[in-house]
Amino acid sequence: MPGRVAGLHHVQLAMPPGGEEDAVRFYQGLLGITRVAKPPRLARAGAWFESGELRVHLGVEPSFSPAKKAHPGLLVTELEELVARLTAAGVYVVWDNSLEGFRRVFVDDPFGNRIELMERTPCSSRRA
Repeated sequence: MPGRVAGLHHVQLAMPPGGEEDAVRFYQGLLGITRVAKPPRLARAGAWFESGELRVHLGVEPSFSPAKKAHPGLLVTELEELVARLTAAGVYVVWDNSLEGFRRVFVDDPFGNRIELMERTPCSSRRA
């Protein structure tokens, strides 16, 4: 069908002013998503992270309020190892087994934004 949405380019989350170092520690250091330079025309506060087709952008909101319900669902590999790394870093992890075909957890980023980390189970289809 012409004139339709073809895919997802990136997810943008908000963070408070001055949160870039905390964002790097969490998104790059713990989740393993590499920080990339923003294009020169957009080089202001915030941070961008990319890994393959995954793009997570964090933009600064002066009157920041975390997203407690709305969240990105990030596909991961080796969920147990990722959870161990997050837990060792003091991140609170909530397991949820209510979605067939996935093992998943919920965590908060350093700013309180909800993040879902999901790993396909061997019997699940290739579609999310």
